[in-house]
Parts: sequence; C-alpha cells; structure tokens
Amino acid sequence: MNSKIKKGLGRGLSSLIGETKVEDKTNKLPLIDILPNKNQPRKNFDEVNLNELSNSIKERGVIQPIIVRKSNSNNSKYEIIAGERRWLAAQKAGLHEIPVVVTEADDLKSLEFAIVENVQRNDLNPLEEALGYKKLIDDFSYDQEKVSKFIGKSRSYIANSLRLLTLPQEVIELIKNKKISAGHAKILVGLENAEFIANKVIERKLSVRQTENFVKLFKKKPVYKSLKDPNILSLEKDIIEKIGLNVIIKNKKNNKGSISFDYADLNQLNKIIDIIKSNY
Repeated sequence: MNSKIKKGLGRGLSSLIGETKVEDKTNKLPLIDILPNKNQPRKNFDEVNLNELSNSIKERGVIQPIIVRKSNSNNSKYEIIAGERRWLAAQKAGLHEIPVVVTEADDLKSLEFAIVENVQRNDLNPLEEALGYKKLIDDFSYDQEKVSKFIGKSRSYIANSLRLLTLPQEVIELIKNKKISAGHAKILVGLENAEFIANKVIERKLSVRQTENFVKLFKKKPVYKSLKDPNILSLEKDIIEKIGLNVIIKNKKNNKGSISFDYADLNQLNKIIDIIKSNY
C-alpha cells in the first residue's frame, strides 16, 4: 500500500493493514457490489454527521478509500471492513462507485478493523469509545499499552476512559443520553453516591469545575465523626441526601450544640437561606 493511503487510514488501521495481504493499488468498485460489515459493532450512525459527510463528498468526492474484503457469502461482492459511514454517505451523495483497498481478513480480523476504526473517530460518545477499548482488550488480547499506541492516545487517557465503565448503570444511561459529559462522569468514578451527584449536576446545571467542588464536600470526613451517636450520623446523612450539601451536627451531652452547612458558592448559600426562610 502506498504511504499516502497508509497515512490517511490512521495509526491503528495502517498497522492492521500491515498485518494482512493487500492489493498493490487502490481500486474503485460500484457501490452496489459492496455489502455492509455483518460484524459492524456500531449500529447507529448520526444522521446530521452523515449528511455533512455526504455534502462534503458531493463537493470533493471520497478522499480516503474504504477497506473491503471478498464476501464469504457472495463471490461477486465485497464486504466492508472499515469505512461503512463513507459508503453510506457516498450513496446519499448519489455516487455510483467508491475508492477501496482490498485486503484479506477473516471474521475476527474484520471485527478488529471495525473496532479500531470506530474508536479513532471523533464523534463517538465516551461510552462507545470505552466499550471499543474494552473489546480490544477482552477479545483481541490487547493491553492498555497496545491500545494506546494503536489509537494514538496516552495510556492514562485509555485508563480513564475504561474507568467510566465502572459507574452505576443509572449514571451510564445519563452519559449515553448526553445528560452529563465525560468530564462530569470522570469525577463520579469510584463514588458511592455517584447517581445522586449526577442528578444534582443535571438539576443545578453544574460545570465540571463546580462538580469537582461539590464532590469535595462529600469527601470531608472529620476525625470525630466516628465517635458520634449513630442517630446524629443518620440525621446528618438524611439532610445531606435531601439538600445535597455537607452538614455537620455537633451535639453535647446536655443536648445543646450547633449545626453547620458547607457551601461552595453564593448560589448554595442562598439555597440554605431560602430553605430556612420557607420553613420558619
């Protein structure tokens, strides 16, 4: 494969191409002779992005060839290994043929191609990206170092991406539905009250920085807390979960004491004042 094509395919795909037998040149094939990849791990293609690509193809044509192999079910057809989005957009643009690189790959290698291509895309949501990395590790014996080199991301980036998959399912659904961003989600990893905080992020429209400050309130653990009466601890927990602010209750033996609220900004202070005013 010439160096121009290889460069256009991206680091991971060009490495995989190097492991397989390919034809010496880029060919053009009729769109009707090309079949979608039956193992394509990505089922949904964003319609807006697809239309944008289609408009670009109308103006400039398909710049980067798609990767195909001979179809196992129909010898006169070719199956897409990587580039299904370009193939779909080319159809929308009214093209009759598309540039291709023909390679040999079994079903397993074809799936690996498709996953690597997907995780190199910029429009994946963070969960699709993390699931792609996990599949490479679980099904193809990659380690985080190999994923890092193939995709062109740092190892810490890959590790942080994979950590998103440890979040509760309720929070994962919020990420899928774009209710919270990947930046918010990374702050919630490992927290017992991740779902509660995620909902507060949505309710209060907190930025990532505000979310970091909000989470810090829950991580403050006074040394004396373990010596408190269980009833006081339970009351503190109930109030924290109710209003979303850290609360400390100090109760003396004569049942005199104080209650304090931690707030991160004036909005939270005003909320405390409003709660008091509306109830007393």
